[in-house]
Amino acid sequence: MADPSLYTYPDPLEGYEGLPPLPDERNADGKSYVNPPAAALSSAYDVFTSPITNGPRGGFDVHIYFYQTDAAQVEYATRLWERVRREFPELRTYALFPRPIGPHVVGMFEVNLFTPAQFGAFVAWLVIHRGPLSALVHPNTGDDLRDHTQRATWLGEPMPLNVGLFRRIEEERRRRREEEERGREKEKGKNGEGKI
Repeated sequence: MADPSLYTYPDPLEGYEGLPPLPDERNADGKSYVNPPAAALSSAYDVFTSPITNGPRGGFDVHIYFYQTDAAQVEYATRLWERVRREFPELRTYALFPRPIGPHVVGMFEVNLFTPAQFGAFVAWLVIHRGPLSALVHPNTGDDLRDHTQRATWLGEPMPLNVGLFRRIEEERRRRREEEERGREKEKGKNGEGKI
C-alpha cells in the first residue's frame, strides 16, 4: 500500500482541546469505559468528514473484484451484482467489467455510496455477502492515489492496483497547471501588467 510517512495527518483531538480528563470508570462488562455524554451526536453520522466529498460524485467507492478467468468467481460476482442492484437500488452501481480497467487489474464492479448511513448499511452487508470476492472501499477526496492506497480499506484479500496510472494523471494535471500559469504570466507581460 502507501508509505504513511509521505502524508500529513490532522490532530485527532482537534476541536477537543482543553477538556477535563476522561473518567476511568468502567461499564458493567468490566472492560469498556464509560464515556462522558456529548451535547449532540457527531456530524459524521449525517455527512462525510472533510475532505471526503458529500456531492454527486459520492463519498465512497466500493470496488468488488473477481478473477475473470475463474468461472465460479465470475458467476458469484454476477449474482452479487444483481443482488446489490435489487437490494440497494438507491446506490449507483456500474457495469460488471469482465477484464482489467483503469487501475484495477482484475474484473470488478463498482458501487458508489452517498451518505454515512448508506456506508454503514452497505459495507456491513457486504462483509457477509461478498463471499469469495475481495472489495476495496475508498473515499473520494480528490487525491486518487492516496484514496486508493493510504486511505483505502479492504474486505478480504487486498488486490494489486496499477497506481502508476494515478501518478501519470497527476503529473499531467501538474504539467497543465504550469503551462496555464506560464500563459497567464506571458499575457500579463504583453499587457504591461506588473511593470512600474
